[in-house]
Amino acid sequence: MHDLAIQNGRLIDPAQNLDAPRDVAFTDGQVVAVTKSNDTTQANEIIDAQDLLVVPGLIDLHVHVFDAVSHYGIPPDPTCLERGVTTAVDAGSAGAAVWPGFDKFIIEASETRLYAMLNISRIGLVTGAELDPPVGELDDLRHLNVPAAVQCIEENRDKILGIKIRLSDNLAAGGENEMPALLLAREAAEATGLPIMIHSPRSTLGLPAILAEMRSGDILTHCFHAHESGILDGRMKVIPEVRAAIERGVHLDVGHGKGSFSYEVARTALAQGITPDTISTDLHRYNVAGPVFDMATTISKFLHLGMDLNDALSRVTSIPAATIKMQDELGTLNVGAVADATVLRLCEGKREMDDTVGKVETIERWLEPVYVVKDGRVVARHV
Repeated sequence: MHDLAIQNGRLIDPAQNLDAPRDVAFTDGQVVAVTKSNDTTQANEIIDAQDLLVVPGLIDLHVHVFDAVSHYGIPPDPTCLERGVTTAVDAGSAGAAVWPGFDKFIIEASETRLYAMLNISRIGLVTGAELDPPVGELDDLRHLNVPAAVQCIEENRDKILGIKIRLSDNLAAGGENEMPALLLAREAAEATGLPIMIHSPRSTLGLPAILAEMRSGDILTHCFHAHESGILDGRMKVIPEVRAAIERGVHLDVGHGKGSFSYEVARTALAQGITPDTISTDLHRYNVAGPVFDMATTISKFLHLGMDLNDALSRVTSIPAATIKMQDELGTLNVGAVADATVLRLCEGKREMDDTVGKVETIERWLEPVYVVKDGRVVARHV
């Protein structure tokens, strides 16, 4: 007798190149069986997923969940797990000085499976340009202490997956501190063997200079923003340095956010063969009520832009799992994997969704979470 079974659904598991009617069974927090749908699986609890999509638990590589400390912070369980994301990576809300609080009161206290990119600034995102006075985390380079970052990482390698840095002029003394900060982040990454996740909107450096410091496995987030230091030149052509970076293994991440996703930029880049490796939300207090809302909404925008459903789902399951080197455990419903699943409804009709530069478009297909399973247990229902 299994603990839980999901029956009669359309299982889409990009890691297995599988898109077919299947039943999935879970016992003791693991996937234990994937069988052709036949309604005979015995389990203590059964989800009937007729006319629904069954996919591995969604993975969001860019959120901000340092609730009650960072001004960006939101509680992870109602905003991530409840909405289908079973695993999330906080993108630099905490630096070395505030890491113990983030670990104790957020990671350990949340049901959402959480990891983090450590901010190269020890204070993390406690302050920022949205506050009064608008003080950025890179305004004072004394906060950027490489030994402190390295020590924090070495003591928490099971939770910290990389280094985060935000390169924007209004966060770095008018741009003066951007390159020194980037070089310090590079130093910390080299010392620990971990990747850097870089935010580039409104950087004074220009994207070619930023990409020159990025190595295989590093992540360029906010890849479709419409500000300075973006991936397109003045003629709306993808700059050659982007293609070179992709070829050497730099990952492109969406990081939708409040100001970092343009339909025009995304559509133009996709038409030129530039596809993001991962779709992420950059979910935080300034966008959780719109235009981001949740991961399902963000994926839906890429379906609207013409991305194949399976390709889009791979960018929130198998690819981010491989990016964080957890592909055998997460991002798949293969037997032996962690028992995380998200059951989605693919809706059809007409619905308006806006980007972050004021463009509203009418979409005709969108995803909505129906059930969320984490570690083999139903943790959310929207029925």
